[in-house]
Order: sequence, then structure tokens, then C-alpha cells
Amino acid sequence: MTQAAPTLTEKPLVRAAAAPATSRFIRNTWYVAMWSADLEPGKLVSRTLLNEPIVFFRKEDGGIAAMTDRCSHRFAPLSMGKLMSGDRVQCIYHGLEFGADGQCVKNPHGNCTIPAAAHLKSYTVIERHTLLWIWMGDKAPDPAKIPDYSCLDDRPAMHITKPGYLTVDAGYELVVDNLLDLSHTSYVHAGILGNADTVEADIKVEQKGDVVAVSRPSKNADTPGILKMMSPPGFERGDQWSTISWYAPCYMILEFGVSKPGEPKEKGTGYFALHLLTPETERTTHYHYSAARWNVLTEGDEKNSAIREKIFEMRTFAFAEQDVPVIEAQQRLMDQSREPLSPVLLAIDAGPTRYRRVLERLLSEDAKPE
Repeated sequence: MTQAAPTLTEKPLVRAAAAPATSRFIRNTWYVAMWSADLEPGKLVSRTLLNEPIVFFRKEDGGIAAMTDRCSHRFAPLSMGKLMSGDRVQCIYHGLEFGADGQCVKNPHGNCTIPAAAHLKSYTVIERHTLLWIWMGDKAPDPAKIPDYSCLDDRPAMHITKPGYLTVDAGYELVVDNLLDLSHTSYVHAGILGNADTVEADIKVEQKGDVVAVSRPSKNADTPGILKMMSPPGFERGDQWSTISWYAPCYMILEFGVSKPGEPKEKGTGYFALHLLTPETERTTHYHYSAARWNVLTEGDEKNSAIREKIFEMRTFAFAEQDVPVIEAQQRLMDQSREPLSPVLLAIDAGPTRYRRVLERLLSEDAKPE
């Protein structure tokens, strides 16, 4: 049955835009800092996460160090400095050195005394699912709370697209709204992820704990281009399904696939589209993405290698060239508004509305002292 439209008493999908930007970040959770491959041994890499500049490097034992990327003396970026033996970072400006735990371990000036205020904040980082996850809060980090992206680990590399990364000039909540709204694919991504046959579909929203899932199946429909490309002959039309699950605060896994009309999905093929967002600031977002195929029905390394590249190209185009311009335009128009904005709610907004309720509760809980 088609999901009923949210009631007008529910919280709006977007906040008032006229007010100054305020931080709506859950701090006591895991965020993706970068793909593991982006942190090369011997290199200092800087990222701004949740408005905080952080420098990352690989320690000599293979672990990951992360600390404030701002020297406590004259506030120069440590990422401009030098990574030295013993897991030390030397500031480029006046040579202060900091250990992997953020502690200042050397002051080469005067009597070499190290003031207590010289020490920097450090962060816990875990490497899992080919990604680096950082805990930004002050409560004890819980590795069990890292979302399950094991589909990046448990299948041949040929069936996993290369890691993708983009920055979006919009707040992370607008990006989640976009990804959790499956209905827009028939319009924004016509020919790639949707078409005229997929406009009409029953929308189902389910919630298990804090996980919100939105499903949108289409029966006996023209197969969208990306699924047609990765299917063998006979799948030109089929029963398609797409289910996207949101994991707080900003992670999503979309199961997208097709089977021949009337056949169970187990006989079909598809992929998991992986979306991992991390707020850079209130108005900019790091977006990491990949895809992992399942029940691969096409044969031959050459063919599957070409499909792997094509999936990456098509998904990158769909988001970077089709979604991002719309999302960034939304953010600009919202910021320009002199009055608070509350969107009209339609049946297709049931998923985004549901996740917003969970997010609001988690933001409130995160603000409470432990």
C-alpha cells in the first residue's frame, strides 16, 4: 500500500534558513575521515571534520594517529610540517614537536620547558572496511557502533568499484534527504537509475531500532540503464527493487537490483550502493562512495572489469553532475531566505521525515552529559 503523506504536525524536513548556521552534529559517534588508501605511510593528511582541523598519519606500528591540526604556539597547521621518526610531528613554524597522542614532546626554545597548554587534543581512529573511522566525542568510543560495510571486504575486488570521494557545498542533512528519497531517481536520474516505468511505485518505510529503511519496488518495468548494463540478456524488463537503509547519523546502504518478471530476487542481480557522509562544516560535506555487486551473472574478467569501471562512472555522474547541483542550489536558496522555511510534505517524504525524528532524538541524547 502506498505510504500516506506525513502529517503537517511532523517536524519539517529542513530547518529555518534565515538564522545563522548552528552545529547539528552528533559528536559521540563514528565518522569516516577518508578511505584507507588515501593515508599513505610517511604522509601528513589534513581534514576538517565537524568544523575541527585534524591531521592524520600512519604510525610506525601501522596504527593511525589523529590530532588537532593547529600548533598551540602560533596556530600554524601541523600538516604543513614534517613527520619525524618516533611518530612525531614537527611544526613548520618554530619546530615544536608533538607525539601521536597530541602531547607536545619538544620545545627547542629557551629553557625548553613545555607549557601544559602546549598539548593538543587527539582522537581515536579505527581502520575498518577499507575506511578510517574517527570518534569525535568525549564519551568512550565503542567500536561496535561502526556501521556494517563488510560488503567491501567479503567479495572479489573485481566486483567492488574503486573508492570515490566528493565534497558537497551543502549541509549533510540535505544530502541525506536526497539519498533517502528514492522517488527522485525517475526524474533527476532518468535513463540511469530510473525511467518513466519507475515513477509509480509503492513506498514502504520501516524502522528497526534507529535504522530507517525506505523501499520502492517496481514490477515488470523497463530496466534502468545501470542495471541493464550489468545484467545478462533477458533482463531488458523485470521486477526491480530498491531499498535504502539509513544508519545514524549519515550513512546509507542502497540495495538495488532486478530479476526477470515474476522471478524471485535471489535469481536476479544487483549491487549495494554505499554512501558515507561526514560533515566538514555546517554547510559543507565530505561524501565517500563505492558499490559492491551481488549475485554477479555476467561472465569473464574483461567484461566484469569494464562493468566495474562503468558503474563507478555512472554513479559518479549521477551524483556529481545531477544530484549535487540541485542540493547545492537548495542550500543557497535556503540561506538566502529572510523567513523560516517549512516544505510542503508529500507521500514520498515519509522516509526523510522518519529519519529526521530519529536524528532529532539522537542529537538531544548526545548533548546530555554521560
